Order: sequence, then C-alpha cells, then structure tokens
Amino acid sequence: MHDQSLPERLAELERRIEALEHGEPPTGPPAVADGSGTVRYSGDVHLHGDVVWEIALDAGAVLSLDDGPRVAVLAALGHPARARIVRSLLTDGAHSTAALQAAADLASTGQLYHHLRSLTHSGLVEQDGRGSYRIAPRAVVPALVLLSAAADVAGQLR
Repeated sequence: MHDQSLPERLAELERRIEALEHGEPPTGPPAVADGSGTVRYSGDVHLHGDVVWEIALDAGAVLSLDDGPRVAVLAALGHPARARIVRSLLTDGAHSTAALQAAADLASTGQLYHHLRSLTHSGLVEQDGRGSYRIAPRAVVPALVLLSAAADVAGQLR
C-alpha cells in the first residue's frame, strides 16, 4: 500500500509534527509517490511580516489535483491590472481602495472592484479589518513563486 518503508514514513511524520510545533504551515496534502519526481518551492520572506513557507509534493500528485481552484488563481493573476495590484500589495503592504486604484492605473472604482473580486475569490488578496486590502499571509510566498515562475517561463530570468 505504501511505497515508503516504515522508517521513512516515521521520519516524514516526525518532520511534519516538528513543522507544526514550530508554527510552520502544513506542506500540502500527503501524496503517494509514483516515482515521477518531486516539485518543491519555499520562501522565507520579510515583507510586511515574516512568512516561512515550504511545499514539497510528488509531481504525479501535483498533476492529479483538480484544475478548478488553480485555474482560478492563474486567471486572477492573468490580467495586467491584477498583476499590478498584487505587486503593489507585495511591495508596499496593505492599501486602501483609492491607493489600489492608483497603483493599478484604473479609471474607476468599479473597475477596481471587478479585479479585487477575482483576486479575493481566488484567495490571493483579502480585506483586512480596517477596510484596506492585503495579500493573504498564506499567499505571500505562493504569489511570489507564481510571479517568479511566470517570469522564468517568459525568459525574464535568463
């Protein structure tokens, strides 16, 4: 049933427990290795708070996940105004709607709310208690990774 030996499974459980005890986020759903390799990303980011994040998944498990939620995230980032909003929130921290409208170079608040709706529904952006918007803390490293990966595919990092 398991491809890992008992000592390997025990070591993995101990690693996960230690990570949880130190307040680190879980590393995603456990996946049965299919031998296709491992996909990893991590970050130790100090933008408007400290965020440490690490994900390691079997490549086969990544490919077997439902496309709906991940396509919603990619679509949310797939518009230049939304990318500007996310970059601005990552760079400068939480913003009011007026500041976001200016940062995204949008002509109306209606346009801004249209883009914010997509970003909030995808889980990238959230409204804080003061009425301003910020990158959801759990999305800081993943958003940076998505922006970095897109820049890499586009040839900007070489």
